[in-house]
Amino acid sequence: MIARFGSPAAALAAVPDLARRGGGKAPTLYPRDQAQRELARVDKLGARFLALGQGLYPRLLAELEDAPPLLTAKGNLALLDRQAVAIVGARNASAAACRFARGLAYDLGQNDVVVVSGLARGIDSAAHDGALDTGTVGVVAGGIDIFYPPENQDRQTAMYERGLVLAEMPPGTEPRARHFPYRNRIIAGIASGTVVVEAAPKSGSLITARLAAEAGREVMAVPGSPLDPRAQGCNQLIRDGATLIQSAADVIEAIRLPASSVRAGPTPYEPAAEMNGDDALGVVEELLGPSPVPVDEIIRLSGAPAGAVQMALLELDLAGRLDRHAGNKVSLRPA
Repeated sequence: MIARFGSPAAALAAVPDLARRGGGKAPTLYPRDQAQRELARVDKLGARFLALGQGLYPRLLAELEDAPPLLTAKGNLALLDRQAVAIVGARNASAAACRFARGLAYDLGQNDVVVVSGLARGIDSAAHDGALDTGTVGVVAGGIDIFYPPENQDRQTAMYERGLVLAEMPPGTEPRARHFPYRNRIIAGIASGTVVVEAAPKSGSLITARLAAEAGREVMAVPGSPLDPRAQGCNQLIRDGATLIQSAADVIEAIRLPASSVRAGPTPYEPAAEMNGDDALGVVEELLGPSPVPVDEIIRLSGAPAGAVQMALLELDLAGRLDRHAGNKVSLRPA
């Protein structure tokens, strides 16, 4: 909206009309005094905000259609300038898998690769431990000041000082189940590739792998025994085309692509000759239903310019009629 209307003030002033066009009432905007309290709280925590479109924001994450507009960060921001790989896996991981993840993270660090994970039990914790001295980024599902699980308090505190912690939720937010898929898209989006070390079918780690694939990033997996349910997800990924990983050398070979094959960052908004706004809204609304569908698919089927579709979705969103899902999918909220 800032790109389209020219300034934050103009974007905020446009909200009531956009909501009306979407068929709803104008939402209550975040009050200025409440925003100032949040700014002060983040500053008191020794953290800072990273805003989409500004220089410190992670470049690869900015390529996502559903990139978070604002992140809270605490730690070494220079880590965001280096190439990163995500390592994820089971919370109830086997001792052997944790040892492998820790060693893999250590070896990647020795090759100047930053390790990203979710500060969860099991594989995540092992990966952070292996890369703490060389560079690791933890993405939490709650606020930047919340330790979850509680036993990771010392690890997260150490990462404030020697690594980097990122959060999309405001300070003080306790993580809920619905927050974790959104956390996972940041893990996948910030990295050149995602390595799954141990994961059961339908686990959160496989969601992260799927999101990485949807973002055009490398998906890698460590094979395991077919007798261990915790290895079934990884074996399934390999069967479906993920790169088989046995060492850090395999990871580095997979992610170090020629410069000509690396995608460029997002281009600034450029007004286009778009169809009439009301026409675009009607077409988009007709294509939507209760089942989540990728925004790219809506753009393709509508025949409308991407900017017109995004504005129509925004109008429906502001009217309280749109649900947004992980993987840049949307659905129409039941009346």
